[in-house]
Amino acid sequence: MLVEEIMTPKEKLVIVSQMAPVREALRLMKENGVKAVIVDKSSEHGAYGLVTFKNILYSIVAEDGDIDLLNVFDIMSSPSISVSRKLDIKYAARMMVKNSIKRLLVIDDNEIYGILTMTDIIGVVLEDMEA
Repeated sequence: MLVEEIMTPKEKLVIVSQMAPVREALRLMKENGVKAVIVDKSSEHGAYGLVTFKNILYSIVAEDGDIDLLNVFDIMSSPSISVSRKLDIKYAARMMVKNSIKRLLVIDDNEIYGILTMTDIIGVVLEDMEA
């Protein structure tokens, strides 16, 4: 089974600008019921990023940052770790487990196609067990 068969497609992703305030990213996460937002690349050859609850908590709570003074750029993980949509999910799963990664962006030719999460992979494993 390939990554593209189980990933969340681009159309369902929440994408935010690097220059957006952190408060806006947090609002989008809450409104859309997601734990991460994709940070758009700043140029054609730039890198996509990711902002998670963990990034926000670390910046605001652990580092005593001011949510109203920080932009997404200040706290995002970039470049984000990514895989091709044509990769077999067993390799993606192995990478995620080995490196304690919960989410992988799905990128080909420097364009985003979706996101693959641990939840996506577990869903497939559970389906296979029930079949």
